[in-house]
Amino acid sequence: MSRRIAVIGGDARYLELIKILKSNHDNEVILCGFDKLEQGFTGLNELALDELDQSTLDVVVLPITGMDSSGNVETVFTDKKINLDGAWFQKLNPECVVFTGITNDYLTNLTEEAGIKLIPLLDRDDVAIYNSIPTAEGAIMMAFEHTDQTVHSSRVMVVGFGRVGNTVANKFSALGAKVSVCARSIRDLARITEMGLNAVPLHELSNQTENCDILINTIPSLVVTKEAIRNLPNNAVIIDLASKPGGTDFDFAKKRGINAMLARSLPGIVAPRTAGKILANVMEQILEEERELE
Repeated sequence: MSRRIAVIGGDARYLELIKILKSNHDNEVILCGFDKLEQGFTGLNELALDELDQSTLDVVVLPITGMDSSGNVETVFTDKKINLDGAWFQKLNPECVVFTGITNDYLTNLTEEAGIKLIPLLDRDDVAIYNSIPTAEGAIMMAFEHTDQTVHSSRVMVVGFGRVGNTVANKFSALGAKVSVCARSIRDLARITEMGLNAVPLHELSNQTENCDILINTIPSLVVTKEAIRNLPNNAVIIDLASKPGGTDFDFAKKRGINAMLARSLPGIVAPRTAGKILANVMEQILEEERELE
């Protein structure tokens, strides 16, 4: 059973995603917002939004960033503006599935009103765990670039032990760093200790930062406070991997002369091909599951 898939906007990650979706001969892939690419690159025709008959679509793939609160879609490979409103979603086939990276109230409400299934991929555990690998590698790259010592034997503090924090701690430890991990739950602290790392209760973070060369935050709320930053050595760096606006008091870090960086979307920056492959493979798995339920 063939699927008609429209990929609307997107960045470099989507070039690999398109390639993988196209390789499945059950898929007919249509591109909107890719007119800067040579057609020979993808082997697909690119349509303007008003040329697309959305009632015939089985799948719509929106960019990682979804849409803004006015319905504008992020585009990298076109200069044309793409805007999707409620009327556009109402014309979709009721069985259509819409994929996005992240959603907001505007997109969620439009799909709910249209009775269309919306799947925010970055909310899924499988995508987050896969993405934690290029995220950790990106953090390592930043540590290489912004410190004047080797990662080996550096004192690294990872704040948070979720899907990203776990992988980050593991990768830095494998490079020979002296890794401490801050976490809230007793269970996480026990697992950190079992991994051979130094477990630090989150409320004690500010008392531990004086022995830290690289502080890596993964918690999307203000946890790297003035108190924690005040005790950091002058040559320490902060790499904040949490979603915008991060979990660091960047203003105070600047006043202290501490190099603090908000590093968002590292998978798409350091490994766009891998990031696209992750998204495509998970999408294919979801669509196969949907088909089996029919």
